[in-house]
Amino acid sequence: MPSPSLSELKTGAEGDHLEQSTTDIVAEPNLVKERDPDQLEAGRAYEVDEFHEDTEANKKLRLRYDVRILPIGAFTYLLCYLDRSNIGNAKIMNTEDKNNLLQTLKMTETEYSVALMIFLVAYTIFEIPSNYFLKKMSPSRWIAFLMFCWGSVTMGMGGVQNYAGITVTRLLLGIFEAGLFPGLVYYLTFWYRANERSLRVAVILASATLAGAFGGAIAYAVSHMNKTAGLEAWRWLFILEGVPSVLSSVLVWFFLPDYPETAKWLSVEEKELAAARLLLNGSHGGTKNMTWADAKATLTDWRLYAHYIIYFCKAVPFSSLSLFTPSITSGLGYTSVQAQLMSVPPYAAAYIATIIVALSSDRYGTRALHSVVFMIVGAIGFIASALLPATAYTARYGCLIIACTGSFACIPPLLGWLSANLHTTAAAGLAIALNVSFGAPGQIVGVWIYKANEKKKGYPTGHWTNAALLIVASLGVFGLMAFYSRQNVLIRQGKMNKPIWRM
Repeated sequence: MPSPSLSELKTGAEGDHLEQSTTDIVAEPNLVKERDPDQLEAGRAYEVDEFHEDTEANKKLRLRYDVRILPIGAFTYLLCYLDRSNIGNAKIMNTEDKNNLLQTLKMTETEYSVALMIFLVAYTIFEIPSNYFLKKMSPSRWIAFLMFCWGSVTMGMGGVQNYAGITVTRLLLGIFEAGLFPGLVYYLTFWYRANERSLRVAVILASATLAGAFGGAIAYAVSHMNKTAGLEAWRWLFILEGVPSVLSSVLVWFFLPDYPETAKWLSVEEKELAAARLLLNGSHGGTKNMTWADAKATLTDWRLYAHYIIYFCKAVPFSSLSLFTPSITSGLGYTSVQAQLMSVPPYAAAYIATIIVALSSDRYGTRALHSVVFMIVGAIGFIASALLPATAYTARYGCLIIACTGSFACIPPLLGWLSANLHTTAAAGLAIALNVSFGAPGQIVGVWIYKANEKKKGYPTGHWTNAALLIVASLGVFGLMAFYSRQNVLIRQGKMNKPIWRM
């Protein structure tokens, strides 16, 4: 039987959704009607198989997207993460010389944790509205603006003189960094289909682990700049790591493409294929803005809250490792300078694992299973770290690598799983931002669990807390998998009129 054309799909999609049983395609009827007429007409030239199956034309177009979008997206998030987490390196930098961040500013451990928390509070509040401005202003303009602002704030942190100064700058940093990650995830829906996004999210997210590795190496080098030009090394760290974000914002402004339909580097034929791809699965610049009805539907979709709670649990180890890995390594018998360098291998291992897991989860279409396996791996690493004697430095360092690998590698398939099960595009930005926002309270929890007075004990509270929450998250994933599986059975039996849930 020949594949139906787009015009036939449109005619048959007057209900809520149209399900292609062999490929689980979900068509959104309103999206077809609201598309620019020229793009819609172009889309009719393509049969369903031509843009749903992995044809040579699809592969070529996707490669062009990847070359243009992924390097910019990954590098942008790398700089964002570098500027966010470098305070963890500054905290222990040149401790032996009494010149670390806390010693210079005469801050207590509690004040340091409050400064970290202030960042996350701002991050939580400004994540959701940021996606609105991304769509309103265009991705390139909004992301470039955010980059310039957070880079400037990071440089300004090099000049603070007291606790109030570090708190205010961290507040501003949280405001400007809040919109980047949910914005990038939402931005990918303008270009890629659901089954293509998980790997791209992984590439971007993996740059955070790469930033952790680079951050440790950079901090090791900058540690030797202590008192250069009369400045402590931690001040140089903030200044030198803020400059690239400011300069790169100009490149993002001019070179980050906004939407396929406005990309001058795509041929007419490629724009036709791009339009056809997004008619069935994706967002685009021509889609209507989210209405209150869309928002209400998203806010009252209770299954999404299971995803959000899982993300909250996952966010605790993500946050605590991001901010305290240098402190954890310094508790393994290393000097402050050595600890900076020894924070590199855990992040490097996590980077490699994250990419491999994302490739595998996309290849086999089992995002939930991949995510839960690595949650368990991370939990095992934390449990072993908590049980080992505090003086078992080598074994505990190996467990730290395992914990980092599991805690970071589980994230991209988890996000891809959520994205693949959002069947309307109008409110996708809200759902994605809500998911990341639920992670922010988890990150706040992560700020408080590695207690300075437990350094000699090996930070047991932090390790046990992370292990427990990863186990809870894994149970949540198993529960959600069971729910989706049961729903899919009923859908295939014709007892429910819903699209097939992806696993």
